[in-house]
Amino acid sequence: MNQKISRKEFVTLAGVGVASVALISSLPARSVEAEIAQSSETDAKTIQEQDLPTVKPVGTLEPIAYFNGAMPTGVTVSQQGRIFVNFPKWGDEVEFTVAEIREGKPVAYPDEATNQTNPNDLAAALVSVQSVVVDPKDRLWILDTGSPLFQPTQYGGPKLVCVDLASDRVIKKILFPQDVALPTTYLNDVRFDLRRGVEGMAFITDSSDSGPNGIIVVDLASGESWRKLNDHPSTKAEERQNFLPVVEGRPFLERQPDGTTKPIKMGSDGIAISADGERLYYCPLASRRLYSVATDALADRSLDDKAVAATVIDEGDKGGGADGLESDAEGHIYATNYEHHAILRRRPDKEWETVAYDPRLIWPDTLSVAVDGYLYVTANQLNRQARYQGGRDLRRKPYTLFRIRIDAKPVLLR
Repeated sequence: MNQKISRKEFVTLAGVGVASVALISSLPARSVEAEIAQSSETDAKTIQEQDLPTVKPVGTLEPIAYFNGAMPTGVTVSQQGRIFVNFPKWGDEVEFTVAEIREGKPVAYPDEATNQTNPNDLAAALVSVQSVVVDPKDRLWILDTGSPLFQPTQYGGPKLVCVDLASDRVIKKILFPQDVALPTTYLNDVRFDLRRGVEGMAFITDSSDSGPNGIIVVDLASGESWRKLNDHPSTKAEERQNFLPVVEGRPFLERQPDGTTKPIKMGSDGIAISADGERLYYCPLASRRLYSVATDALADRSLDDKAVAATVIDEGDKGGGADGLESDAEGHIYATNYEHHAILRRRPDKEWETVAYDPRLIWPDTLSVAVDGYLYVTANQLNRQARYQGGRDLRRKPYTLFRIRIDAKPVLLR
């Protein structure tokens, strides 16, 4: 309803308005400025307090152990629930290169003496371990690179060591000849099929960033070993023009203090064996591709590399660069994704899905499926090392061992 205002009322209201203006005008100038500043501050605060959209984690990661010393890479879990990790000698002060997690803390394993390198006899003890894996018979295998600070290997350094978990004693040691573990070789990860031969076979990736890459095959009974897919394109890092990894929003490159950069050149790194043991999956560190090869071809020492290469399959893009691979008894292939702080899983129908996505997964490294139905993963901030940050170590301790429920069982080929 419209309301009419009399002339007298209008004059009165106008007078009030004029009086108000006069009152404001009579205030000190700085009081007005203060009012404006306070208003702007209130507006800014309101903006800051907005509930803005943000990325959401996927999956529920459970921290299992924290590491305030050297950075870990490998993790494995026994069928009895014992957890083992390792610490390669990349520049950190490494008190012991293999450990068991006991009451949340790493303890030298199998003992202190085995972890004390003898420079005059590299075969006598561990040098620098990159991976630990419990095999289908519940024995711990230790993959020793023999290459601290990525130095050229010498005979006796690169080796595969087996520990009986019932007695906590070393029961087998396999040394690699120098035409298998080359001076440039960096032994990275290992998987087992104990149904092959008398005692089974092991398959190992050589992730060298300065020499031939490939797959090393080991007869566990005789200790003999041989290289397959030696320097095959599928085992090599992709060229820089085809692959530029981005980690924490920044191109992942080697960065020198003088500002110069180099592309990442690590080759075949992650490795996993199919549930039926027929295919071995692998991926170069510097690549988004996944490959597989027939294990029968790898195990047949008489086949030349051309014949082995004929069985290689390019399994396609896996959505990002990966460090670790793993598999389960249900036919899934798992891949860490260091570009996206995630763990992905390829289903038997070859479709990829996300198992975990979490900002705390700063460089997820090694994966291990355990009989308890969990997937274990180390997050070690590898990309923040001084080598990739212009000489500045940007890692922030602690490093973390996580696990996530997947309700799947490990591949046990025995």
